[in-house]
Amino acid sequence: MYQIDFNQPIHVHFIGIGGISMSGLAEILLQEHFTISGSDAKESDITSLLKKLGAIITIGQKAENITKDIDLIVYTAAIHEDNPEFQAALASGKPMLTRAQLLGQIMDNYKYSVAVSGTHGKTTTTSMLSHIFLAAQVDPTISIGGMLDVIGGNIRVGQSEYFVTEACEYTNSYHAFQPQVSIILNVDADHLDFFSGIEEIIQSFRTFAQKLKPEGTLIINGDMDCLPIIIEDLNRNICTFGLTENCKYSATNIRYDATGCATYTLMIDGTPITDIQLHVNGIHNVLNSLSVIAAAQLLHIDMDAIKAGLATCGGAKRRFETKGSFDGITVVDDYAHHPTEIKATLTAAKQTDHNEIWCVFQPHTYTRTKALLPDFAEALHTADHIVLTKIYAAREVDTGEVSSQDIADILQNQYHTDVVYLPEFDQVEAYLKKNCKKNDLLITMGAGDVVNIGENLLKK
Repeated sequence: MYQIDFNQPIHVHFIGIGGISMSGLAEILLQEHFTISGSDAKESDITSLLKKLGAIITIGQKAENITKDIDLIVYTAAIHEDNPEFQAALASGKPMLTRAQLLGQIMDNYKYSVAVSGTHGKTTTTSMLSHIFLAAQVDPTISIGGMLDVIGGNIRVGQSEYFVTEACEYTNSYHAFQPQVSIILNVDADHLDFFSGIEEIIQSFRTFAQKLKPEGTLIINGDMDCLPIIIEDLNRNICTFGLTENCKYSATNIRYDATGCATYTLMIDGTPITDIQLHVNGIHNVLNSLSVIAAAQLLHIDMDAIKAGLATCGGAKRRFETKGSFDGITVVDDYAHHPTEIKATLTAAKQTDHNEIWCVFQPHTYTRTKALLPDFAEALHTADHIVLTKIYAAREVDTGEVSSQDIADILQNQYHTDVVYLPEFDQVEAYLKKNCKKNDLLITMGAGDVVNIGENLLKK
């Protein structure tokens, strides 16, 4: 594999530079005085920012974008083999790295590197750790898969030895990382267009754990059934967190305020240490916070900075984000697109001060919807009213095998839930405008563009 020498900046070209992770890596290299060029399918705020920082951006992916002066080409898993720019890159014979391989090489430049993994909660947990590092004034470099207000985007380039990033299991991309600290929040069946099932996913996380630096530490959810498989014969330091007493870091005396945000007593090795106040809601975020407390303490961050960081971290954009209100109805947007995430979000929502919960859910990908159909219905049925939009295709093609109506049918027949399937956003907006009542909580939910529904209602 081609290795970058950060003491010798070169010209790096990104195919798909407008992606949230790719753009962050490009920005890091710009700060390190590399020459950066890249292409994307359309203009965006991200490509505009990169232009201002000195990158050469081309809209449209074409063979002629691969010029002779390029030294290295970086691409993402979203780039298909028939992409003309990708084909030209292969034909050029120039060195090529995946996004994950480049991120892994960047990570190696930092003494205190942390990779946050898990099927759910990576962005929120990375946000928490980022807030803690900033509160401790350790000047971290941060690469996050969402927009974080405290750093004004998805990337922050610091000048210290601290680095934190998300580590995604999709296509096993995180196997390119060799961090000092790895966090595994949870392991669940997802990305079934790539993985054959939960057994392969567990093995993938096991391999990720084995990629730790020899002196590194794995911080892992100690309440998972698959824990013994992941840590078997793992010759690394292991630290557990969870809600049971056998975990090194745990929580007791958990209570919630009117917005669903928790305060709890932190326990370390069964001993009460201090009270922790969170600015994000739900029991799942209690677990997320326990993992970052463990990581922060391991990396020499004092408890005052840990508490201050957690108390101010409201999460990233699209993570139970309050968007505003119309006609006395509160509008919240959330990125949840897996049954486990949906259940966690709706459980957190029930702890808030509201009348009834309206959940507008946009399923994400046909593969996921088909594979987890009964699980989606089981997770959604706790909302008082459910509105389903058509499936967001993302990288997939509709084969006609599954529809949002299939989820609606299970909800009606098995759970007798108030549910309606309205394919188009204008239909959904009109229905909500007519039926939502004052003091109701409206959650737009999904990883696609469902956020537009709530934003449109707020404009009317």
